[in-house]
Amino acid sequence: MSKMRPLEWRPIAAAGGAALVVSGLGAVVTDLSPWYYALRKPEWQPPDWLFAPVWTTIFALAAIAAVLAWRHATSSGMRQRLVALFTVNAVLNVVWSCLFFRLHRPDFAAIEVIALWLSIAVLFGALWSLSRMASWMMLPYLVWVGFAAFLNFTIVRLNAPFASS
Repeated sequence: MSKMRPLEWRPIAAAGGAALVVSGLGAVVTDLSPWYYALRKPEWQPPDWLFAPVWTTIFALAAIAAVLAWRHATSSGMRQRLVALFTVNAVLNVVWSCLFFRLHRPDFAAIEVIALWLSIAVLFGALWSLSRMASWMMLPYLVWVGFAAFLNFTIVRLNAPFASS
């Protein structure tokens, strides 16, 4: 078994820490309040308990993908681009939760989720040239957010109009 070089743990700690921060912020702003339960939802919506394990898996895969890509990046410029792409994605992820659950604006969230999905698609493409394995690890995230977008649009259609709380 080979020893880990002194600096190899830093990308792992950074990616794992970032995944924990983003998932923690998402959990804090996700308020399953009476407002949420009063929304009309399609009968095909997954049960509430399923969302936490799905998001945990997605964030774990994204963190692993980030580490793989980081290790394959050949310049500091490539690494800075990776950090920027993952940061934009993280912000968009948390903003969606804020719009939907905190501000009670699924209509705004339905617009924002397009940017979130695109940020994942851009990550998928950017990772492809560095590590195909890293890129494929982003696929469940891309598919899940595509499904979540469809669910979001359906909730808007079933409940609109929305007004500021």
